[in-house]
Amino acid sequence: MSADTRIASPTHMIRLDDVMRRYSDEVTIGPVNLSIPRGGITALVGPNGAGKSTLLTMIGRLMQADAGSITVDGLDVSRTPSKRMAKVVSILRQENHFVTRLTVRQLVGFGRFPYSKGHLTSEDEDKISEAIDFMGLSERESRYLDQLSGGQRQRAYVAMVLAQDTDCILLDEPLNNLDMEHSAAMMRRLDTFVKEQGKTVVIVLHDINFAARYASHICAMKNGQVAHFGTAEEVMDPEILTEVFNTQVDVVSTERGRIAVYY
Repeated sequence: MSADTRIASPTHMIRLDDVMRRYSDEVTIGPVNLSIPRGGITALVGPNGAGKSTLLTMIGRLMQADAGSITVDGLDVSRTPSKRMAKVVSILRQENHFVTRLTVRQLVGFGRFPYSKGHLTSEDEDKISEAIDFMGLSERESRYLDQLSGGQRQRAYVAMVLAQDTDCILLDEPLNNLDMEHSAAMMRRLDTFVKEQGKTVVIVLHDINFAARYASHICAMKNGQVAHFGTAEEVMDPEILTEVFNTQVDVVSTERGRIAVYY
């Protein structure tokens, strides 16, 4: 059966089977076997070097796996044409190298390239406006990127990904450059977006408490392997978190849910 005609799972958006990426004899990611549910936010957490970003970039086909298979919405990412995948999955990388003399609106417009090929239609313009509005950047859409704060610029990058209007969205540390207030605001926006649009978001997070509060599922990685996967409630366990992060972690129940204490 060809990639384009494969029947997608009604319950799982992403599937990884025996996926591996080998950097050297000492550093290997995988083998990873994982099924990520359709809908909601799935957070990838774990210490530095655990393989979170590598896993995300392989799903987003910005990096090729050395072994195994990855499907997104039933499509094999290694065999499906780029123009087809670009309408199914979008990704925000940690490093963005766009020309700073782009305006916010011009940047977000790049998210429509899989549809417009550079010739924006009225529908494209509407999608761009919706993404800018959703990220609270309407008053700044004519500003150049180098005229924005780091947090505003990060929101503009996220808006570009949202404008691509894919069912699956991959975000690699979107809270970079954001302080506590704006990190919380970003997660609230993403939570609202997922609930209103029915999208699937996979997000790399360093703060386990943001994962506990906003993710429906958490994938905890360690040493290139999936150490634990489950609902946020299942993974927010002191023994699991202490093992994953190599430091003593206590879990406290509050009115807003479980939080990790590791100071």
